[in-house]
Amino acid sequence: MLTIRRWWSQYKYQALLMGMALGVAWFFRYTQGTAYFEVYRWLAQPFTVHPTQEAQITDARILELQARLAELESQNQQFQALLGYVASQPHKGMVAPIIGRSADHWWQQMTIGRGHLDQIQIGYIVAGPGGLAGRVIHVTDHTSRVLLISDHTSRVGAVVSRSRATGFIRGQGSSRAIMEFFDKDPDVRRGDLVSTSAFSQLFPPGVAIGRVESINLSKSPAPEAVIELAVPLSSLEAVLIYPHQPLSREGSAGQDSEVH
Repeated sequence: MLTIRRWWSQYKYQALLMGMALGVAWFFRYTQGTAYFEVYRWLAQPFTVHPTQEAQITDARILELQARLAELESQNQQFQALLGYVASQPHKGMVAPIIGRSADHWWQQMTIGRGHLDQIQIGYIVAGPGGLAGRVIHVTDHTSRVLLISDHTSRVGAVVSRSRATGFIRGQGSSRAIMEFFDKDPDVRRGDLVSTSAFSQLFPPGVAIGRVESINLSKSPAPEAVIELAVPLSSLEAVLIYPHQPLSREGSAGQDSEVH
């Protein structure tokens, strides 16, 4: 007992300090430092500069202007790309804005701001930067509805530009489509370019569709290839429209089909 009293007399302050330190450490671990941050915030509050209402409004307006400027720059880049594509095409057409697109049918159809009053007719070709986007299937005075080549019901006669292997492309509801070949052993390679064929009923020949991404020659009943579509259908805001007169469907087989 005498030894404990002697030790306590000599080390009591160190023991108290250590006990306090352990208690504080346990408290912060248990509360995850919440109390500390609340005390710090309360003590620092008189020294914190709060923005005035006018400054907050100014900051909000600056943020709005920055967002509008970024949007205008993005639109300008898209229109520049489309105008460059228009200038490179042999056929004449008109540019039309996309004014409607349903989230439920994003890859199926879209509505453009041109119609009968702009001389638009059913069957007109719709293209974008990169190549084929779809075709006009319904027209009103001021608008037209476009069936996209990515629609599940879309069928497009196609040819591999390098080897002239032919087939048809069917939409998959995405930026990829499937090309089914007529030949059982087609000459096709990854990276080959694909365009509309001369056998297509609904589209003129030679319009770019996309690029071969992968090939499945053992697919039954016919070999298939996955095609990455050339036009960025998911982000289009304007398109090019030009005339095309679909061929008669009578007496034709294995070609693209019209869907309304």
